[in-house]
Amino acid sequence: MQLKLNINKTVEQNAAMYFELAKKAKKKLEGANKAIAENKKKLELLVKEQEKKEIDTTEQNSFLPKAKKNWYEKFRWFYSSEGFLAIGGRDSTSNEIVIKKHTDKDDLVFHTDMAGSPFFVIKADGKEIGKQTIQETADATACFSRAWKLGLATTDVFFVKPEQVSKEANAGEYMPKGAFMVRGKTNYINPVMKLAIGLKDNQLISGPAAAIQAQTKDVLILLQGKEKPSDIAKLIKKKFGKELAATYDDIIRMLPAGGCKVEKEKR
Repeated sequence: MQLKLNINKTVEQNAAMYFELAKKAKKKLEGANKAIAENKKKLELLVKEQEKKEIDTTEQNSFLPKAKKNWYEKFRWFYSSEGFLAIGGRDSTSNEIVIKKHTDKDDLVFHTDMAGSPFFVIKADGKEIGKQTIQETADATACFSRAWKLGLATTDVFFVKPEQVSKEANAGEYMPKGAFMVRGKTNYINPVMKLAIGLKDNQLISGPAAAIQAQTKDVLILLQGKEKPSDIAKLIKKKFGKELAATYDDIIRMLPAGGCKVEKEKR
């Protein structure tokens, strides 16, 4: 360490000067340490207050009633403009469940001629299924099939009676999970590749455009496009309100696999 000495002062005077400087430095250090200790206490108090707020919020939320989901909400689903429930598989496992567990003799079963399609079922519930419901379910089957992701303008969609759908394969063939053999006459429908997300009773619903538009005027129409599902989900969240109970993941589950674009908005 080097010291600078004032040649105009004696050794004792120089020593006294450095002694005073040392005393001032010590006071500054003590003040700095005191300030650090005080700030540390303040920070600890702020952390404790924040933790308490988070705990209180968690406890309050734990007592909030959670919306009870209907059994069909684990599948793709919508209500047609005529009031019929239609459900569809999301993957091979849910395709199996839809056909095996939730298809009754008076229902109608939909599929496409290409692989990678959901099985959709219209639940008849003892009523005669109308032409409009058949068209809307064909639209949904096409939109949630691989045709949407491939950007195909259309794809062949057919419907049959439940007794025509079987897990029994032809001789020498294997029926993979989620696939079924369809026998007998098939009825073909030309689908419309157009979906909609709507807000009804402060809850998001999705499905073929005609069905959703019949239930609410608060609608976004979706077509095949290049926007990623995550970007479309952000747009939907922004349009319908940040306070929606639906998360981004919930919204993405309502969308088809592949890109989308917004055609128009009705509010």
